[in-house]
Amino acid sequence: MTDPLEQAALRDQCTVFLTNHGPVKPSDLLASIPADTVPDRYGDGGVVAELEAEVAGLLGKPAAVYLPSGTMAQQSVLRVHADRRQRRTVVYHPLCHLDRHEDRAFQRLHGLTGRPAGDPARLLTFDDLTAIAEPAGSLLIELPQRDLGGQQPDWDDLRAQTQWARERGAAAHLDGARLWESAAGYGRPPGEIAALFDTVYVSFYKGIGALPGCCLAGPADIIAEVREWRKRMGGTLYALWPGAASALSCLHRRLPLMPAYLSHAREIAAALREVPGVRVVPDPPQVGLMHLLLSTTPEGFASAARRLAAEQHIWTWPRAMPTPDPGVQRVELHVGDATCALRPGQVRDIIAALTGLEPG
Repeated sequence: MTDPLEQAALRDQCTVFLTNHGPVKPSDLLASIPADTVPDRYGDGGVVAELEAEVAGLLGKPAAVYLPSGTMAQQSVLRVHADRRQRRTVVYHPLCHLDRHEDRAFQRLHGLTGRPAGDPARLLTFDDLTAIAEPAGSLLIELPQRDLGGQQPDWDDLRAQTQWARERGAAAHLDGARLWESAAGYGRPPGEIAALFDTVYVSFYKGIGALPGCCLAGPADIIAEVREWRKRMGGTLYALWPGAASALSCLHRRLPLMPAYLSHAREIAAALREVPGVRVVPDPPQVGLMHLLLSTTPEGFASAARRLAAEQHIWTWPRAMPTPDPGVQRVELHVGDATCALRPGQVRDIIAALTGLEPG
């Protein structure tokens, strides 16, 4: 399924959706904005201020600021940390989002220097950090590590990593785009995780399914500087209320569901153990997200996915991600409302159909 028009036509006639919360329809997103929403003006007041206060409270931080994108949020706060310390180095895992998915904008636009640490095939550990002698301005930790299937370090090692940063005068920053899922995985409230970090970024469209937008939380003086960078980078729009209102309502709706998403993910993983040619990464899932390694070719996967959509009206993925082995494809299963509408056995059978193999 490489033709976008063909993909759209197949997706539109499907009635069952495997991943996340199902199809994103403009009408559904607009319906997440309450009719009595109070607008802001250039980011001040109204529902934007309400959301910022709620997120600051959830994360146990003195202040928070709403921004239209996570790329802008993290560039801004890393720049603030670097300027305050006069250190341009940002330490992070080799598969972190800033390095892999943002064209290294922090480097091109802000003159920061990325310092990958650890092995791309596994999580960053405290021992990886102890080998670094270079003074760092900040340590960035992504929870969970999406490109490793949603893995996250054990609690004691996470605490040791953030302590390493503080003892060396570096800021500890959390890329918590999926902090809501991470908190369920640790079995701890978001604020307990956020307490380990100086600053925290959280997304609203990824896990809770709101309109695009995010918040950055931390000390009041740092957040005040980030507000200035938001303006410099073109993010202080005349009206930010649509995204903020959607975020607030979806946060109230879906944050309580995160433990259920995690439980369903683990039940699905258990069911998939019956399917030859399927491996769950990690197994069991640590959050409501997992990667599946499927024994099939790109062509075989695309053909099976097209058949499911055309004949059974089941939408899975338009394509798989390649791996070093051409006979193994990778997909990311993010568990949300649509996934929870399917029993684990149903998910197992759908995945088996994508490989052309039957459950054992």
